[in-house]
Amino acid sequence: MIMGTGIDLVDIARFERSVTRTPRLLQRLFTPSEQQRRLHSLAARYAAKEALIKALGGSDGVHWTEMEIVSEPSGRPVFALTGSTAEVLVERGITAVHLTMSHDGGLAIAHVILERTDA
Repeated sequence: MIMGTGIDLVDIARFERSVTRTPRLLQRLFTPSEQQRRLHSLAARYAAKEALIKALGGSDGVHWTEMEIVSEPSGRPVFALTGSTAEVLVERGITAVHLTMSHDGGLAIAHVILERTDA
């Protein structure tokens, strides 16, 4: 059963201006390993985190650096959730998080679907 869906679109140039204007933003939004990525990849990861928050219906108990996007060996992006953010999903009975991300033409987009298996 689908429990939530979220989508977010980021203008990469605008994202770059924000990061340039507020350098500490990278530490607030991304894990150390994510911070090593190129800007267009960071913009897509920002969109993914925003999409997850939207799918959850809000940010209560969710923290930016507890939502890391990692890649499976195939290259497929997945969330590695920790701390209270992971607990929020467990409390809501969410059993699967589906993520897709893309960037092109100066934009980055992400879509998240949350599922729960009902017994």
